Amino acid sequence: MKHEELDEALDSFGDALASATRVTPGNALRPEDIAVGGVKPSEEVAQYALTLGDDALILAQRMSHWISRAPELEEDVALGNIALDVLGHARSFLTYAGLAWDKTEDDLAYWREEEEFTSLWIVEQPNGHFGVTIVRQLIVSIFQNLLYKQLTESKDETLAAISAKAVKEVDYHRDHAIQWTIRLGQGTEESAAKMRHALEILWPYVDEMFRDEEVHQNLEGIAVLPSTLRSAWEEEITAVLDAAGLEIPSTGQAMAYGRRGEHSEHLGYLLAEMQVLARKHPGASW
Repeated sequence: MKHEELDEALDSFGDALASATRVTPGNALRPEDIAVGGVKPSEEVAQYALTLGDDALILAQRMSHWISRAPELEEDVALGNIALDVLGHARSFLTYAGLAWDKTEDDLAYWREEEEFTSLWIVEQPNGHFGVTIVRQLIVSIFQNLLYKQLTESKDETLAAISAKAVKEVDYHRDHAIQWTIRLGQGTEESAAKMRHALEILWPYVDEMFRDEEVHQNLEGIAVLPSTLRSAWEEEITAVLDAAGLEIPSTGQAMAYGRRGEHSEHLGYLLAEMQVLARKHPGASW
């Protein structure tokens, strides 16, 4: 079934399955639509969608922790909204991936072990102080903005449709991170020092974002080779850091292989917190 035919097919579907991360029917492809759309990905496409979903899921978990902890009330709302947006992206990618294995988004989120996750190390890193979260968001949102723009041209219609919605939201996430980076970099001596510290502790995880893995190389025309995004990413982030009075640090790169299930020490703790309720009360709903 083509996605443009889904509106008619799903006239009576949706309201009973409403969630905080769905959108009004007709505006974008929703996880609920993907689940009943009859478009089943191949094993390789599912593995690729899983990497995208895992990055978004873990980042959403990190970002949501700021709710009630942000430095000002407006940021409680802003960071909470960003977390919800990213969780929506995770739901869509994981729902699509799960169709290949007869699994739901919840199965993939709550019932996989640490080594089965394919998330990048940078999204697993602790929030740290506010500057660390902003720098992480700057690095990741510029990357995701470039990635999703290219994925809107994917030969896989579902990946393209998910990305078309995601790129509009990530554009805001990117702008939010840019504005805060400039504000803090040009702010007080303390705020600038904390931004330099954030860059130093997060920069070692940059290379992993642009590493072409087998999952990318086997899907020509469907997946995006991360290495092709690096030049544009470096140009954009350098311009932002220049405007903020900050510099790219000269730190070495970590041996990070999250795409292969080898994770930093932080992911296990995050998953334990994220999965505990589902595992303690399997099958529970509300």
